[in-house]
Amino acid sequence: MKAMTIKKYGKNVPVVMSEQPMPNIGEHDVLVEIHAASLNPIDYKIKEGRMKLLLNYRFPLILGNDFSGVIVKVGSRVNTFKPGDEVYGRPRKNRIGTLAEFIAVHEEDIWLKPQNLSFEEAASLPLIGLTTYQAFVDILNLQKGQKILIHAGSGGVGTFAIQLAKLMGAFVATTASEKGYELVKSLGADLIINYKKENFEEILNGYDAVFDTLGGEALEKSFRILKPGGQIVSISGMPNARFGKEAKLGWMKTTILSIASRKIKAQEKKSQTRYHFLFMKPSGEQLKVIKEFIEGGLIKPIIDQVYHLKDAEQAFKYLESGRAKGKVVIRIK
Repeated sequence: MKAMTIKKYGKNVPVVMSEQPMPNIGEHDVLVEIHAASLNPIDYKIKEGRMKLLLNYRFPLILGNDFSGVIVKVGSRVNTFKPGDEVYGRPRKNRIGTLAEFIAVHEEDIWLKPQNLSFEEAASLPLIGLTTYQAFVDILNLQKGQKILIHAGSGGVGTFAIQLAKLMGAFVATTASEKGYELVKSLGADLIINYKKENFEEILNGYDAVFDTLGGEALEKSFRILKPGGQIVSISGMPNARFGKEAKLGWMKTTILSIASRKIKAQEKKSQTRYHFLFMKPSGEQLKVIKEFIEGGLIKPIIDQVYHLKDAEQAFKYLESGRAKGKVVIRIK
């Protein structure tokens, strides 16, 4: 099968088309013919080797973390799905590789594709949908009337996050450029801060939650706008010791994370808030909930560009430029 692979880690390492063996399926797996996949920031972080502390891969490595497609074969103990089912999903972290013609994926990591979406639209959703759902429902327990800041509202995660937060009844502030203003406004953002001209930490205060998709300076400043007891969920900041223990990374890696995240721990203590690093988990059950939101017209996918598989290298460069408004999708079939 054709797949987009890298031979080693590195920022300038090319993503190339290569022939790879067909995946083998286990008794609880399904074999999916992939119709579309999408790119996410974690893809170029993996490509550059920035996730090596948390993820170990062999080369050549097929990149890609979410997809939509059609099941062509099922394992001997699979009862939920059958050949011909249109599905979407996010494979577990040790089985990535959606920039390919086929993938073997555990049945618990997929669900039936929303019927009102194209394969390209469906492929844009699993990673951002699961990430946001787990942040808002599992961690923050976001409530009606609470105030949340969502960083980079016009980005892939941000466009989904604004819609889900509004669906849950929250007051949503977001950061965006002038080019992203109309998009985030149309998605329901209540307060839009032009990050090129305004400092969000000087405008906002007393917030219940922050959803951080940027890390760095934006994350550090986010502690200032929270009320005591407020919470930050970050997908781009530094993993902390709490995450290391929850993820069972072992004593050595947890200690390294504890040392590396000392600054964040100090900010937590000073502001009387709580910081969570989120590394999303695959969940077919949660994809089922997201499917209901989509089919009910409550949330819509936002796509910026669609590339062909052979142009994945170009798609990576566009995603890394930070200009994308919504998701970058790869059409495979």
